[in-house]
Amino acid sequence: MPTILIVDDEAHILRITSMWLRRHGYEIFEATNGAEALELLEHQSIDLVITDMNMPVLSGLDLVRTVRTERGSDVPFVLLTARCDQEQLAGELSQYGVRIYPKPFVPSRLVEDVGRLLETAQGGQRVQ
Repeated sequence: MPTILIVDDEAHILRITSMWLRRHGYEIFEATNGAEALELLEHQSIDLVITDMNMPVLSGLDLVRTVRTERGSDVPFVLLTARCDQEQLAGELSQYGVRIYPKPFVPSRLVEDVGRLLETAQGGQRVQ
């Protein structure tokens, strides 16, 4: 069963996203900021990270940078953001291979995209 780490400081977003993904067979870990996420990533095997952009302690952007540059991990990332400058953000993150996902989002569509991302990460084999 694929494992997904969801990182968001908004409790309702965390709860809804977790619920939808659990219903589709994913094992879910949750964190409310980037620092908590780093701790979980150190101790758990995670197949994909879904993170909010703006959070206290450590932002989603800083989480991605830390995981990629300091930890050398290539775990797939989905970055949730309500920022209007998504094209600029995509440019900043292009070197990290991050999928940017606008807020608000449709949970069923996110679940579909997560399945595709995990399939791609596993070399075309369906993971579920």
